[in-house]
Parts: sequence; C-alpha cells; structure tokens
Amino acid sequence: MTSDTWATPRNTTINSIFHPTDFSKGPDIAFAHALKLAWATNSRLTLFHVNPNLEDLNWYDFPSVRATLDQWRRLSKERQNPHINHSSIDVEKILSRGKDPSTAILKYLERHPADLIVLATHQLGGFPFFPSVAEPVARKSGSMTLFIPQSTEGFISVEDGTLNLEKILIPVSANPAPRVAVHAATTLVDAVNCENVSYVTVHIGDDQTMPTIHPPPHSQGAWTRIVRPGNVVEEILHVEQEERPNLIVMPTQGHNGFLDALRGSTTERVIRETRCPLLAVPAD
Repeated sequence: MTSDTWATPRNTTINSIFHPTDFSKGPDIAFAHALKLAWATNSRLTLFHVNPNLEDLNWYDFPSVRATLDQWRRLSKERQNPHINHSSIDVEKILSRGKDPSTAILKYLERHPADLIVLATHQLGGFPFFPSVAEPVARKSGSMTLFIPQSTEGFISVEDGTLNLEKILIPVSANPAPRVAVHAATTLVDAVNCENVSYVTVHIGDDQTMPTIHPPPHSQGAWTRIVRPGNVVEEILHVEQEERPNLIVMPTQGHNGFLDALRGSTTERVIRETRCPLLAVPAD
C-alpha cells in the first residue's frame, strides 16, 4: 500500500468560475451549476459565448442570472427553506467572434485564468462541443473543470437551485497522487455547505497498490473504499453504476504517452461514458 502524505494543494480554491454557453433553449443544467457554485463560493462568474456571426446576437441571449435567482428565491420561500438566500453575485457576459470555440476559449483563459470551468458536454454554438472542444479546453487550460453530461440532472436543481450532493466517488491511484482530488472534493462540500456527504474512493488494482488516503482534518462525512482488479475505465464506470454517486472527482495529468494521445487520458475516457457530473482536478 502506498502513502499519499497530506498537504494542502494550491489549485483547488475557487474565486472565479468560467462557463461557456451555447444559448440553448432547454433547461440549462450546466449554467445552473455554474451559477449556484459562483454564489456558494462568492466567486466571479464569466459567461462566454463563441459564434462566427455576432450580428444576430445580443446580451439577452445569455441565460438570465437575475431571473434564475429570483425563481430560486421565490421557490425556496414557498417551501420555507431558510438555508437558501441568494444574494447578488459578480457576473460578466462576453460575446466572442470565432469559428473554433476551443481556440477562442483558450485565448480568453490565457489572459483571464479561471479557478473552475463548468462545461456542458453537448453542442456549443453549432460545433461538436464534446470531445473536440471540452477535452482540449480542460486539458490545456490547467484549471479544475466540472463536466456536466447532457443526460444528467446533476447535483444542482435547475428549477429551484437546491443541492443533492450525498455521495462523491473518487477514483485514486498512486500516480497522479490523489490528494488534489480529495482536497477538491472536501473543499467543494464545505463551500456549498453540505452535510452528511459520503466519500467513496475506488482503486483499480490491489491492496498493495492502493494509496493511503488522508482526508483533510476539517472534512466531515464517512469515507469508504473499494479495491478491485480489472480495466481501469470499465471498472470505474461499473462502480459508478453500483454506487450511484452525485459527483465523480478525479485527479488528472493529461496525456501520458502515445496510446493516451490516441484514445484520451483515463479521465477523458471516463467522461465520455459517465452519466454523472465529473470534476477533473489537475495534479500538482
């Protein structure tokens, strides 16, 4: 069994959130997550849209922050929920002209880095957003990235902004070290003020290769572990189906070799098939 000595990672604090939006007309699950997390962490929220033709667009095409917060506030009062009190947040909306969304997004992030990127894994401005945009943005930006699959309801309600974050799955290995994912998971739970969250660490290997997990001293909730042999991606997805987590948190260090460059990193391959929101945390 290998050991992962506890140290506080420097890249899991959230002060700024970046969310590319495609102006979709249906329920905007990724926007709801970006907005709620920005409010919960008192972060600046940047909404970003890329399109080759901006003449027919205007600021009203962006999802409405005020209308969404008003709806959440009204429903929380009707349900007499004293824990929901959505105050104003700092929001910036940017329209960018471009044919390649990933290039435009990365250029902006080079000048204005974000602590957290929230990406919907569906179409962005008419371009295939996943994996041709989402993966390069997450990999090259160097920021924590929350992927919200189109097929999921996520852990934040679009209707009323309530949270459902009861179980977090954390796949771990000796390399990359799991401490950044562990810290990111507990930091997020603290930020959104969740209680009784259970953490499940899963290692594909055996007891000898399973790293020792050191939860932060401030962390609350039960910690359990699963160790099993098999194909890493397949078994992580099997555990997801068995455990039904609300969120997966994975450390990632990009592409490690020729095969990874062809088929994507382990994290990317899990993202392509999971039906659960996934937070990818760059390793130190």
